[in-house]
Amino acid sequence: MAKEVVKKRSKITVEVGLNAEQMPVEMKWGATDKPGPAEGCKGMLLSLFNEQTKETMKVDLWTKEMQVVEMDRFMYQTLRGLADTYFKATGNKELANQMQQFVFYFGQATGAIPKQGDV
Repeated sequence: MAKEVVKKRSKITVEVGLNAEQMPVEMKWGATDKPGPAEGCKGMLLSLFNEQTKETMKVDLWTKEMQVVEMDRFMYQTLRGLADTYFKATGNKELANQMQQFVFYFGQATGAIPKQGDV
């Protein structure tokens, strides 16, 4: 199967400011397709799948200022997005629904979403 011809390139950048102990204290991200200056963030997760080795390389960073409640919400939203992505990529509705059930449990257990009846 022939490779598709690249019609355009876009660059995503992440800038990480480290303290004396090499811990992230400031992070900003930007993209060539996103107008405006780089935006601040407290955490990031990056997974890259290597086409030759079939292995995943991960970079997980968060600043010291990120609170546990923020990390809980970040993880909840990330897991929810991963389940959606998995369904879009594979069409496996049954497994994607099982993933969403765990995400719902995780969200309630961490307080990222209210428990049923706590509304």
